[in-house]
Amino acid sequence: MASGGDAQNSRPGHSGRYINRLSKERSPYLLQHAHNPVDWFPWGQEAFDKAKKEDKPIFLSVGYSTCHWCHVMERESFEDVETGKILSDNFVCIKVDREERPDVDKLYMTFVQATCGGGGWPMSVWLTPELRPFLGGTYFPPGDSGRRPGFKTVLLRIIEQWQSNREALESSGKRVIEALKKATAIGALPGQAPPHAPGVAQRCFHQLAQSYEEEYGGFREAPKFPTPVNLMFLMSFWATNRSTSEGAEALQMALHTMRMMALGGIHDHVAQGFHRYSTDSSWHVPHFEKMLYDQAQLAVANITAYQVSGEQLFADVARDVLRYVSRDLSDKSGGFYSAEDADSFPTAGAAEKREGAFCVWTAGEIRELLPEPVEGATGGASRADIFMHHYGVKEQGNVDPTQDPHSELSGQNVLIVRYSLELTAARFGLSMEETDEVLAEGRRRLAEVRKTRPPPHLDTKMLSSWNGLMLSGFARVGAALGDKALVERAVRTAHFLRDHLWDEAKGRILHACYRGDKMEVEQIESPIAGFLDDYAFVICGLLDLYEATLNTFWLGWAEELQQGQDQLFWDSQGSGYFCSDPRDPTLLLALKQEQDGAEPSGNSISAMNLLRLSHYTGRQEWASRLEHLLTAFSDLVVKMPIALPDMVRGLMAQHYTLKQVVICGQPDSEDTASLVSCVNALFLPHKVLMLADGDTDGFLYQRLPVLATLRALEGRATAYVCQNFTCTLPVTCPQELRRQLLE
Repeated sequence: MASGGDAQNSRPGHSGRYINRLSKERSPYLLQHAHNPVDWFPWGQEAFDKAKKEDKPIFLSVGYSTCHWCHVMERESFEDVETGKILSDNFVCIKVDREERPDVDKLYMTFVQATCGGGGWPMSVWLTPELRPFLGGTYFPPGDSGRRPGFKTVLLRIIEQWQSNREALESSGKRVIEALKKATAIGALPGQAPPHAPGVAQRCFHQLAQSYEEEYGGFREAPKFPTPVNLMFLMSFWATNRSTSEGAEALQMALHTMRMMALGGIHDHVAQGFHRYSTDSSWHVPHFEKMLYDQAQLAVANITAYQVSGEQLFADVARDVLRYVSRDLSDKSGGFYSAEDADSFPTAGAAEKREGAFCVWTAGEIRELLPEPVEGATGGASRADIFMHHYGVKEQGNVDPTQDPHSELSGQNVLIVRYSLELTAARFGLSMEETDEVLAEGRRRLAEVRKTRPPPHLDTKMLSSWNGLMLSGFARVGAALGDKALVERAVRTAHFLRDHLWDEAKGRILHACYRGDKMEVEQIESPIAGFLDDYAFVICGLLDLYEATLNTFWLGWAEELQQGQDQLFWDSQGSGYFCSDPRDPTLLLALKQEQDGAEPSGNSISAMNLLRLSHYTGRQEWASRLEHLLTAFSDLVVKMPIALPDMVRGLMAQHYTLKQVVICGQPDSEDTASLVSCVNALFLPHKVLMLADGDTDGFLYQRLPVLATLRALEGRATAYVCQNFTCTLPVTCPQELRRQLLE
């Protein structure tokens, strides 16, 4: 649990600003609220004890440091002295960073969604001293607006109801929790088996096809989210349906969506990486925050698209994402920060932040930066003319006012590729090489100007789960492109996780660590124990790292982590994994994530982890556990597979059984490397790659004795493609191996 503080410190500090006990926390989000005139507590026993002792309701506010509307509610309400006094006098106020405590967020978001019909952040929930919720919502405006009550009005009504009608509030809280226990129960029935994978996959494809938006790609009109889980499912579906029209359609949907995103304003053409989502249907005007988990998954999705299509654009985009993460979200320890904010100061002396200020441009700025005429260009066009044409820059700005409700982007331009390189070159009478140089130089100059602007807030919290996703990103892109530097960056990330987020004495992952004031990695007094996502995402990353390095040390750690995950989170009654430790007395519900959303669910990732590990270790109990897990979620994946596309991928992999691609050879030899490169160049969703190097005392030989029967032919590295260790004829030629793998 987070550390507590002095109970009487919501008072003006020496500077005249208020200071409260959140000033002793390490979470960037909690620290943003350390100077509110609110007597904030972090989530923990001190707050719970105070609520019981003083018999007060709890006001729980949940958000995260790069959340735009969280900033708005803080400015309007939590920085208001009168509101702060109402809160502090009548409630025990608890502030939670949803990224630091996803277990608390998940519990109370389930309540808010059930009672309000939707959810989001900031999340506002009122609880009894026993932590039972009785009222919830998201953002509240400061004052009454039409029929919508303002935050102060809501607070005063709750105070009145707590005093005059408390029994009804408490009774309501109990009833809702009991109803949620039943509604959220996910488990297998005796005698049940996993559903038929091809039928579920077909249904998932049809549901995605129905929601697909043909012109610009994506799976709704607006706002549009990247949804890498959908893209990965579609490419996996194609891999098992290559000869059908549905398979071709699935691939077209995925590739078109990724092309449109790569060209759109959601992709930062100047400083790389992807913004959180697009507010319009054409991927043009983004919500400007950048999240680590999006970068990680989009790197994997784009390198997969490259493996499938051979289209250079996708390899470039994957590298582009990793360049952004390496430069702007990377800690010297090897870990990665969580997010970059949407809001920043437009100038150094500005008093108020604006969304997108760091990223947008006026036409005048671009003309000033790129004034030179381009030799040979039609009509004496300047660099600015060509750049502005290609990227859709307009004199009056290119943001539709309907996408800019607060007029923060008036007169500004969000760069979006409007024409292909060929068309822009033709328009100005230049060669494609000349045009490419003009555009690249324009981006370089704009990037230099960006460095002089006030940067957006950086959330320097480092999470095991998101670093696990990023580990997969670097490992998979590095392996597919044969880029040793990217693979080495993945290795550094794995060492970071082991050095800073692994409690070796207890054999447990920790959820988070923090960048200290002196740029060192810090931990809080009582570190937060890892959740299901931390284990599942790190295990997946380690398995991907093994396939990129063929170093069995990472397999050994993955095996150890899976054993720990099973012990901590497995539901021995209903099967599947709980999101957090079900023995935590402060959590009223033991929940299982039932959706692959912005991030895949821990159970979905665990399905593939269990399958891969069963092949690497020969442990049949993990194959059996996978079957139970898939059975537990069978009702949901049969009725609404679109909710769990990543779990459908796991179901497909179990159904089709994995190919074991065994390379017999020396780790550092060229012939071994060429066979490994052949495997890594292909998208093979149902395979495990392993190196049989002849070390019979090593990890794989000890667990898979059958490897000792496989031999290199005539001293040359040799590949065996096996299913259930029934192998095709051994091959030494990469082209022949490729043919076998694609059969």
